[in-house]
Amino acid sequence: MTMPQSFRDPFVSLYQSVVDHVVRAASDLTGLASRPGLENGLVHAAEQVAALKAKGAATLPDAPPDGIAQDVWQCAKLGFALMEARARGDTTTAQSIEDVMRYNVCDPAWAGAVENYVQYFGPDGGRATIPYIRPATVGPVTVPLMAGAKVALIADWGTGTDIAVNLLKQVALQDPDVVIHLGDIYYSGTAEECDVNFKRIVDTVLQRDEKDVPVYTLSGNHDMYSGGAGYYGLIASLNGHPWVQPASFFCLRNDDWQFIAMDTGLHDSVPIIGEEVLTFIEPDEEAWIIDRLSEFNGKTILMSHHQLFSAFSQIGPRGTDGTFTAWNPKLVASYQRFAKAAKQPIAAWFWGHEHNLSVYDPCQGLQRGRCIGNGAVPVFADADTPPFAPMPGIVNPPKVADVQLGVEGRTYMHGFTVVRLGAGSAATAEYYEDNNGTTPMFTEDL
Repeated sequence: MTMPQSFRDPFVSLYQSVVDHVVRAASDLTGLASRPGLENGLVHAAEQVAALKAKGAATLPDAPPDGIAQDVWQCAKLGFALMEARARGDTTTAQSIEDVMRYNVCDPAWAGAVENYVQYFGPDGGRATIPYIRPATVGPVTVPLMAGAKVALIADWGTGTDIAVNLLKQVALQDPDVVIHLGDIYYSGTAEECDVNFKRIVDTVLQRDEKDVPVYTLSGNHDMYSGGAGYYGLIASLNGHPWVQPASFFCLRNDDWQFIAMDTGLHDSVPIIGEEVLTFIEPDEEAWIIDRLSEFNGKTILMSHHQLFSAFSQIGPRGTDGTFTAWNPKLVASYQRFAKAAKQPIAAWFWGHEHNLSVYDPCQGLQRGRCIGNGAVPVFADADTPPFAPMPGIVNPPKVADVQLGVEGRTYMHGFTVVRLGAGSAATAEYYEDNNGTTPMFTEDL
């Protein structure tokens, strides 16, 4: 399948989730990769509706874009209008739209799907309140991590596509002891998406009915577009005792190493058009992380969905001189407090959000900043743009090492990382592409 474009907007992402639900209900989709793609006319039409609405379009054109049938375009438009009416609580308009949809021979599953998805909206028609679990509820708990563990890291992987299934099969070749996903289950992390795009696939591919392979997943922006309803149900059910994920943040620990996951998805809401949100960590969560750092004598690896810095993406608003800052000042301030609390230098910080692999030189006091978001979202290779060319306008972009993804067809390779813990404080990070899960393309000591 050809994966539709996704958008940084909760409402249009939920709309795409509804369309997926409608298409799945009407299709004979089997197998693990059951997510419908752009080959489906309604999915294609919905992508175009979402793109226009994400850009702020007040109305949608009557004529469909090229390649989309008029009746399908009309149903996609009416579906979005029905969602808007239901989210506002405007039952009169909603009933009128449902009558028109029946007249236009739209799929009868629309009305029921939209009705079910109203739960993801708050009373103002916006995103529902996120049931964030506070650190006081979690307490000073850490999750046990076996000595010499192989920890597989994947990011931006929850697409439910063949790409995602095939990547996880390559991960499985490493026989990992733990798998950690750095966030984003598409489109909006609904309960259905968390099941079919994530849990069903990891359970099957990792043979979790036969093997005890703990799986953890961080909070990404797409996970929170439904208000986190699917995400929080997912993390509560992924693992049994003593490997239960206690919250959207957690600490896996043995005598020599700890992996600390942070929640940067909580505060990534709809950005102003043309700007990126400056996400941050809740103050009490930051204090919880500082406690885990200050009480531990070993080495630490940090993990989040969002990037600390970037040479390739806009992080904050454009300055008065038209330039961009390369790092998130809120996360930099948190990192400085983390580094001060840690008894040893922080070994690495892994993140996703950007759908590529970036191995950075030291920056902002961090020795190893690693973007590993090339999990399962296709990124087209541009022959006219060098792969390491910084985004124009970023001031002092961090430098990247010459670790370049291969190209297969028109897109960059997908990949994953394995952190292999050795004796004592020894450890390596191995970076793999999805055409070879047994030979790393790059290895480094941590």
